[in-house]
Amino acid sequence: MKNKKVKVAAIQLSSALGNKKQNIEKVEFLIGKYIQKETDIVVLPEVWTVGWACKYFKESAESLVDGTVTKFLSKTAKKYNINIIGGSYITEQNGKLYNTCPVINRKGELVAHYNKCHLFSYYGDNEGDMVTAGNHPVIVDIEGIRTGLSICYDIRFPELYRAYVHKGVDLMVNVAAWGIKKEIPWVSMTHSRAVENQCYFVALTQSGAILNGDYNLGKSAIIDYKGENLAEINDGEGAITAELNVEEEYEFRQKCTILKNVLKEYNVKEY
Repeated sequence: MKNKKVKVAAIQLSSALGNKKQNIEKVEFLIGKYIQKETDIVVLPEVWTVGWACKYFKESAESLVDGTVTKFLSKTAKKYNINIIGGSYITEQNGKLYNTCPVINRKGELVAHYNKCHLFSYYGDNEGDMVTAGNHPVIVDIEGIRTGLSICYDIRFPELYRAYVHKGVDLMVNVAAWGIKKEIPWVSMTHSRAVENQCYFVALTQSGAILNGDYNLGKSAIIDYKGENLAEINDGEGAITAELNVEEEYEFRQKCTILKNVLKEYNVKEY
C-alpha cells in the first residue's frame, strides 16, 4: 500500500500556430500565473510549441537533449521546484523525427521521454507522414508515483492502458490536441480508461484555433479512479489542480477487485 499524496496541475492553452517562441513565452506566463505552492507535477498539452498543425512539425523539430524546449522546461522546473510532464513537441533523435513527451524532474534533469506510438493520419491530417511512430510505451517514476504516458490518439487503444496498469501504474496521463468535433469520444474514452483501470487519469488537451477554421476542444480534466472529475476546465486557457491520494486508490482496488478478474488471455470460440 502506497501512503502517498501528490498535487498535480494541468495547463490548458491555445497555441499560436507555428510560433514556437510565442508559445514558450505563453507557457512561461501561464505557469507563473497559475501554479500554486507545493505543486508536485505540472502537465502541458500535445504539440504546444506549434499547435496542431502538421505542416509545421518538420521545421520545428529540435534535439531532445539540448534543444530550446528542453532547456526552457529544465529552467522552469528548477525555478518553481516542480516536475514537468512536458506535453509534447517534435524532436529529432538519431536522424528521425518523433512526437515526444519529455519528463523533467525538480532538478531540471530530463529523466524520461515517450515517443507517440499511434499517429493520427485521418480527415486531412498527416502526422504519420511527418514523424516516426514510437515503438514502446513508457512508465516513469515521479517521486514514487508510477506514471504511464500517452499522447492524444493513443487514447483510442485501451490495450496500452491495460498494459500500464498491469505494470503497477498509479497515474495515467494523456496529453492531446483534440478537435472540437470529437467531444463525445474524448470525454467517453478518457473516463473509461480511468474507470476500467481504476487509476487516476490526467486528460489534458489544447483549446483555441487549429488550421482551416477548426478548433481544439479544451474540456480537460483530472479524473479519479472511479471516473469522477476532481477538476475540469471547458474552453479557454487556464489551469486545473487536484491532490491525488494514492493510498485511497489502492484501497479502492482492494475493495473492488476488477483488475484481479482480468483473464491472462481471452480465447474466442467461434460458431
